[in-house]
Amino acid sequence: MTKKCWKKAALALTAAAAAYSYVPSQAGKLQQRNRRKKAYGAGSYGLNKGQEKVLYLTFDDGPHPVYTEKLLDLLKQYEIKATFFVVGAFAAEYPHLVLRMEQEGHTIGLHSLQHKSAMIQTPSYTRWDFAKSLEIMEDLGIAVQYYRPPWGHVNWFTLWQMNAYGLKKVLWDVMAEDWKEDTDIEKMQYILLKKAENGSIICLHDGRGDGPVQKEAPLRMIKTLEQTIPVWIEDGYQFKTIAEMERR
Repeated sequence: MTKKCWKKAALALTAAAAAYSYVPSQAGKLQQRNRRKKAYGAGSYGLNKGQEKVLYLTFDDGPHPVYTEKLLDLLKQYEIKATFFVVGAFAAEYPHLVLRMEQEGHTIGLHSLQHKSAMIQTPSYTRWDFAKSLEIMEDLGIAVQYYRPPWGHVNWFTLWQMNAYGLKKVLWDVMAEDWKEDTDIEKMQYILLKKAENGSIICLHDGRGDGPVQKEAPLRMIKTLEQTIPVWIEDGYQFKTIAEMERR
């Protein structure tokens, strides 16, 4: 194959990838931003007198046998209800943590079966991913209504499966970069306090963070929340689940 043919093939592949996943993924992010603006306006400024200030804490990639337990203890201490987007395979491995989430009033959503990007998922894998994940949750007695795709990536078959199972996609407004090795507690707190505003959906991670790169990233996240939650409370914020947001 000539250099010109290789170039054409690469362009065709890029276009196909964009049509398959990039376009629906970006469209979903834009849709969520517009929904949030409609519900809360541009931010916390200009609140009507007596209007509540709300943050939605959400946690991805769990459950983890150590970190999720510590996180649940912290949320219980402050009587905060949050939303957990669990990985199906981890939920099957640590069912007691999923059941504790439900017993303590948290909303439980799905974060795929094995945390693979939809950009590289075939249609058949996508169908199996949803079917197996929801089977695991059903065996635990959990009725799932919300779905957060790993990295926010979807493809057209992801959207079809979500529709088939009646799942609502939930993304985020604030990402604290808590999975990165170089994000220390000070940096994480700065991001959270600077970017979070009324109605923000905050995405944090309570699992998949004990590898050689992340170096106990979820533990740093929990320590950051220990310092940041009191500041938010002092500033008048309440904490609600995605299920409560949907009922607004």
